[in-house]
Amino acid sequence: MKHHRPRHHRIHREGRSAIIGLSLGIFALCVALFLCFSHINGPHVHQLQWAFGVLLVLSAILLVFVTYFFRNPVRVLEVDDPNFVIAPADGRVVVIEPTMENEYFQEQRLQVSIFMSPFNVHANWYPVEGTVLVSEHQKGRHMGAWLPKSSTENERSLVVIETPSKLQIAVRQIAGAMARRIVTYAKAGKPCHRNEHMGFIKLGSRVDMYLPLDTEIFVTTGEHVRGNETIVGRLPEETK
Repeated sequence: MKHHRPRHHRIHREGRSAIIGLSLGIFALCVALFLCFSHINGPHVHQLQWAFGVLLVLSAILLVFVTYFFRNPVRVLEVDDPNFVIAPADGRVVVIEPTMENEYFQEQRLQVSIFMSPFNVHANWYPVEGTVLVSEHQKGRHMGAWLPKSSTENERSLVVIETPSKLQIAVRQIAGAMARRIVTYAKAGKPCHRNEHMGFIKLGSRVDMYLPLDTEIFVTTGEHVRGNETIVGRLPEETK
């Protein structure tokens, strides 16, 4: 297994319009306030200038945070085992347990869930290579993404992938209390590959994977993982 980590970071395409719009808004606000202050004289002018300075600093902090949130690190992973399952997202592992998956498989599956805080990279990668069988979006609630019910009640997208060895796994992108938009690039019938983005979730959220029960797991609950870098587990050699 090899990692390629270029030092430069890009801005994810999902955030470019937001950053440009916010920058233009801050610039327009600064121009408007400057023109307003240029026509004000009196004892309160210093207080207004101080307020303008505070507003400018807060706007700059907001712009820095938004830019940081939409960062898009370049991560290229080369693996020598096609059965490895790679973390689809940055975050903390909050669930590793057998569970009944009722939305697609209608059977027991091994669920591995990764919770993303607002400070994690929010791009999502494909955890395996194969063919996308299902890609669908469902409306729902916006409870905290760390809650167990969020997997079935929150707004979410389901992507089912069949590997070259005919194993099927499901990946579910889940919106959280703050996340209001899930973007999924996966298209049914299209091939998917490692090092490709599967989608993007805005603000705090969660990604669930539903794997065969006999998948060998290499991570533990509470462990922090990195999308497209951490090996979460290894699929069985063949279907049973």
